[in-house]
Formats: sequence, C-alpha cells, structure tokens
Amino acid sequence: MVHDLYILMITAGIVALLFKLLKQPVVLGYIVAGILVGPHLFGEKLVDMENVETWGNIGVLFVLFCIGLEFRIKNLFESGKVALIGVATIVIGMMLFGFGVGRFAELDTMNSLFLAAMLCMSSTTIVMKAIDEAGLSKARFVKGATSILIFEDIIAVVLLVLLSSIAVKNSFEGTVLLEKVGVLALTLAVWFIVGILIIPTLFRWVRPHLNDEILIVLSLGLCLGMVLNAEAAGFSSALGAFTMGMILAETKEAHRIEHLMAPLKNVFAAIFFVSVGMMINPSSLVEYWPSILIVAAVIIIGMILFGTIGCWWGGETLKDAMMTGFSFVQIGEFSFIIAALGSKLNVTDPAIYPIIVAASVLTTFLTPYIMKAATPAYNFIYNHASPRLKDNIDKREQTVAQAEQEAAKGTGKEGPSSAEKVQHAVRRTFVTKRIVNLFFQNMSENDNPENDSENEK
Repeated sequence: MVHDLYILMITAGIVALLFKLLKQPVVLGYIVAGILVGPHLFGEKLVDMENVETWGNIGVLFVLFCIGLEFRIKNLFESGKVALIGVATIVIGMMLFGFGVGRFAELDTMNSLFLAAMLCMSSTTIVMKAIDEAGLSKARFVKGATSILIFEDIIAVVLLVLLSSIAVKNSFEGTVLLEKVGVLALTLAVWFIVGILIIPTLFRWVRPHLNDEILIVLSLGLCLGMVLNAEAAGFSSALGAFTMGMILAETKEAHRIEHLMAPLKNVFAAIFFVSVGMMINPSSLVEYWPSILIVAAVIIIGMILFGTIGCWWGGETLKDAMMTGFSFVQIGEFSFIIAALGSKLNVTDPAIYPIIVAASVLTTFLTPYIMKAATPAYNFIYNHASPRLKDNIDKREQTVAQAEQEAAKGTGKEGPSSAEKVQHAVRRTFVTKRIVNLFFQNMSENDNPENDSENEK
C-alpha cells in the first residue's frame, strides 16, 4: 500500500506542477496523472486498484466533510432567495435537459436518470478555484454563486441516497421516493438538532484544552462516527461526513478546523481525482469523442442558460447572473461520485463513466475562457436590448445597489449564531412545556375535592 501511495503522490505532484506552470487547473493534472499510472495506457499494473479505491473513498469523505464545514446557515439566509431560486432552476432545468439527452440517445430510464444527475452539479472546487485565479473573489456575484454551489452539494448528497435506493430496487416509484425523501429529511433534522445541542457546548467546555492536534483528531473522530451512524441508518457514508461538517460549521472552532483540514483535504482530494483518472481508457475517448463533445456542449449551454435565468429570477443583476452562469460551465467531484456509484451498482452503461470524466476535463479546461466571455456577452445583450428590457436591467441594478448600501449600514452588528438560536429555541420549548405541565398539575390539585376538604380541616 505504501508503494501504491508513493506512485500516486509522486506522479500527481509532478503532473500537477506541469499543469500549474501551463496555467491550467491542477485538478486536470491529477486526472492526467491517474491516466498515466492506470492500467489502460501502458498495459502495466503499476498500482493496486483496490488500494487506490480505498484511498479514494477516504478522500471522498474528507472532501465532503470540508464542504460541509463551508456550509454557513447564516450566509445562506442572507442570499436565500438567489440561492433557492437559482439552484432550483439549475438543478431542475439541467436534470430535464440531461434526461432528455439520455432518452434521445436511446438510453434506458435508469441510465438517463443517472446521466441527468451527473450533469446538474457544478464543481465547487473548480468554480471557486477559477474565480480566485481570475481575481474575482471579491466580486458581488461570488456570494450568491457560493450559496448556490453549497445548495447543489446538499442536493447532490440527497441524490446519492435516492439513486442508491432506486438502483438497488431497479425501479422508480413515486411513493417510495417520497417516503425516502421524508425519512432522509427527518434523519438530517434529528442529526443536526442533536448535534447543534451537544457538540458546540462540548467544544465550549473543553476549549481551553483544545490545541490544534487534539482539535483535528477530535473533529475527524466525530466525522467518522457520523459516517458509521449514516451507514447503520441505511444511508451513504458521504451523507454522514457532510452532515458532521455542517454541524461543526456552527461551532466557534469552525474556521480553525477548516484551516487544519485544508492540507488533509488537498492530499485526499488529489488521490480521489487520480483514482478517477485511472478508470479512463484513452482508447474509449477516441471511440466516444462525438458523445463527449455533445455532453460538454449540453453542460456549457445548459449551465449558462439556467444559471443566468435562475439568478435573474432570484433578484440578481443581469451582469451578476451572467457571471454566475458562465462560471458554472463544468461538472466535477459529485458527477464522478455519481458516475462511480452507477458503475459500482452495475446499473449504468460502461461508456457513461469515461464520457462524463472526459466531458468534465474538457469543460474544466474551458471554464476560465468562458468566464472571460461573460462581460462581453453582457455588453452585447445590453447594447442590443429593447428599451423595455434595458430599463428593467437598469432598475434591477439600482435596487441591488440600494440593498447593498442598506446592508453595509448594518455591518458590525453581530447576532447569535445559528447553533445558539437552535439551542435557545429548544431550551425555550422544554421550559415552556415544563411550565404548562406545572400549570395543569396545579389546576388539577386545586380542583380536587379531597384537597378542598383537607384544606377546610
């Protein structure tokens, strides 16, 4: 296993460095490294696939745990309308688009459903990296885009659970689906509320003794404990890791944990992407190149269209909406995970996996260039818009600018965290219930005739 890890890391490091020098996304370098060490290119087994798969599965857990750590309920509420309408438009639109493409390609219902799920999720890692490298991390659209990506990650985790259930039963039943969603929502609510009540309090008690070493060990222990809990409840391990990340995100140690997890996340994320590349057969890319181009075109056109429309409906300016849509033009880690799930359960066509990975590589490569086209595209639309549309664009710009000014006036007023609000609500519920019980108990004692006669004596 040490030999396998050595081959993976040294190859990934060298190839990633080359891609960095060429100013290309490092993620592409990891996938290419996987192709180089994989069994398909040179016909030699340089590493044991089972060991790589084990490391890759661990990498998925840590990546999802870190994504959960970035989940801030307070931030989502601040951009709630944009996030909710934007993610609903993108996910529903892309799933319908993807399912239609699958049926048009004469895929069966199961394959079309998995394809639709793979195409509706942009890559949080790639989008944020592209935005950062473009120097746009402080741009106005980034806040809404980040919230949409977080909601997409949540939906992706839910889709993993639902697709697993549908694939195992090999049927799509509306009643069963609703029941599964209900059980999942209830389980998540219980986990989150119980976790919010216990873990922040626990961390507050032991905070004086929490050095970096103990904090990271304790956090990973809680993560793996929730993974085991999720598996015991019949859900995916990914759901458990993501949920614990969400819970720890509401503690005062969240940023510290996120900082400590960053190197570990980078290492295991690299292993995961290398394991993805190892499953690609270069000869299949040549065989399926028309399908790869079609899927890539569907991703780019669909994400630009539904991303822009969804953010505009959500209240963003047209320019910010287009910046968001143009930055979402790729698929990434969750698409790979869903594709791997379909292959593992033997419910998807073997050709889908290399097509999806190749389309992801192509769209990731094009993302920085497509993002640069957002501003010229906006200028073209604005300059050629009808007077009525131009007036609506200008009014939206004024409305958003005014809202920003009002929000800036209220900056600095730190309110209670989401964890404190939940704790307060639950405590108040318990206290209220106790008071009501005491009231009725007292009333029943006063109404008891025996008590009255004893009082008269």
